[in-house]
Amino acid sequence: MFLFFLTGGLFLGWSLGSNDAANIFGTAVGSKMLRFRTAATIASIFIILGAVVQGSGTTETLGKLGTVDAIAGAFTVAICAAITVFAFNRNKLPASTTQAIVGSIIGWNLFTGNPTDYSTLTTILSTWIVGPILGIIFSALLFILTRWLLRKLQIHLIKLDGYIRWGLIIVGAFGAYSLGANNIANVVGVFIGSIPPIVVDFGLFQITGIKLVFLLGGISIAIGVFTYGSKVMETVGRGIMNLTPEAAIVVVLAHSLVLFIFSSTSLSILLENIGLPRIPLVPVSSSQLVVGAIIGIGLVKGVQELQLKTIGNILLGWLLIPLVSCILSFFALFFIQNVFDLNVTGATNEQLAIPSVTEVDVKLDVANNLNLVYPFAFAIAILVLVPIIYLIFRQRKSKIDAQNALLKKQKELIEAQSALTELELRAMRLENTSLASKLEFKRNELVNYALNIIEQQNFLSSILSSINEIKKTKNDVEQSAKLDNLMMLIKQQMNNSDKVKVFNLEVDKIHRDFNQRLATRYPDLTESDRRLAILIRLDFSSKEIAPLLNISPKSVEIARYRLRKKLELKDRENLTEFLKSL
Repeated sequence: MFLFFLTGGLFLGWSLGSNDAANIFGTAVGSKMLRFRTAATIASIFIILGAVVQGSGTTETLGKLGTVDAIAGAFTVAICAAITVFAFNRNKLPASTTQAIVGSIIGWNLFTGNPTDYSTLTTILSTWIVGPILGIIFSALLFILTRWLLRKLQIHLIKLDGYIRWGLIIVGAFGAYSLGANNIANVVGVFIGSIPPIVVDFGLFQITGIKLVFLLGGISIAIGVFTYGSKVMETVGRGIMNLTPEAAIVVVLAHSLVLFIFSSTSLSILLENIGLPRIPLVPVSSSQLVVGAIIGIGLVKGVQELQLKTIGNILLGWLLIPLVSCILSFFALFFIQNVFDLNVTGATNEQLAIPSVTEVDVKLDVANNLNLVYPFAFAIAILVLVPIIYLIFRQRKSKIDAQNALLKKQKELIEAQSALTELELRAMRLENTSLASKLEFKRNELVNYALNIIEQQNFLSSILSSINEIKKTKNDVEQSAKLDNLMMLIKQQMNNSDKVKVFNLEVDKIHRDFNQRLATRYPDLTESDRRLAILIRLDFSSKEIAPLLNISPKSVEIARYRLRKKLELKDRENLTEFLKSL
């Protein structure tokens, strides 16, 4: 019967694991420094250790808030807190199991008429403010120190990556241990008064019923980490602010330190012995601490780095959680008591068939002992060796992957540089070829220009000689004949039809594609129209076109007008630009 009712607390433990435990490695997974499975394995092992070894420190404080004296009431309180946390997790919002269980206990107090210890409630509420503030202060100071050390040491990028990974593992293990020690009271604290007397013998030590319940609670948290923890990591790791690996390790460390401070009995006693006030051993919200730590880094880097909308949603959730949990607990207790006829308060242990239990009562009834020495030794060996071997191989693989990634990037950089060099060489070759072609073209132009000058000089010299001969001729008839011959020679020189023909052939050769497109698109154009279009496309003026077509400039203008009509151009359209666009 006790195990059945304990499922309410185990469900709450599962909810805590899916939310608060994920906060330990949420920043590490969000910054891609650790895989979720690796982080979940480490967190689960150390949460269980923290719950079993140091889990009773905060249970006493939570019990003072309201002593749930019936197992059915404890079940109802735990299940309502678990449902509240699960509902917020479904919306990917970090939810505090501390706030949920406190709200449920107050709901139980209101339903049963039991007084609420307002001194304890004030102490718990103060941690909801002090905890995040300490998280902000610790993370800001640690982040400043970390940046200073990194600038001072100038560690190589690959080595730094390895150091940060190991740092996240070590600090995360410490945080998981602190979380188990601090928050296990939220999971099973309300069941302490109903635990049956049993002692489990592991050889090296014995575990009482309370410790066994803490162990079961720790295991339920671990299951929550594996089955649902990744849902909240997205919000915690990246939703508030994008974190670098260095910032991730600072967040985990700051969060873990605050958890440890509020769960360490030894530290509290030490402060009392040196004359300082004791630190209250109170379950604090892991969600509040990690969000505070992230905000602390955001304040150092600049407020603009923070996603204020996400922070606002989280704060709204924190305000609603205890209220929702309190109301749900109140009505659930009414339902359990009146529908199932179970005592949710004031029931005696005899009525529930559960003997009275305290830490002193369960010491040493050998008849009830369970001897698990050899199974325990084997389990410990497996739990220790397997993670160590896995982490060693994982670290080696990560180092090799990092080196391979660096080599791949270097290879890609070299290939990119080679490709860029090849492109530059190709561009230079093309440019040289183009320059050579231009130089050859210019040289041919100069040669042709020189030949034309020589030809003109020779022609003018012959004309000059002919004129001198005509001047020496006394006979009018003979002089008239020589003048006729000179005029014929000049007309022959002016008749450049052969050169025009050669020019037209070259133009047709160069603009053959344009000529074909023009003929296909406008089949009504004559050969003369197409030749005129080519010359216009080459930016020749009417005066320059006239001798090439052996017509007058006025005739060229008329031909241009007719060509526009055949091409169906509007008045505002430019003929030359239109022909160039074809």
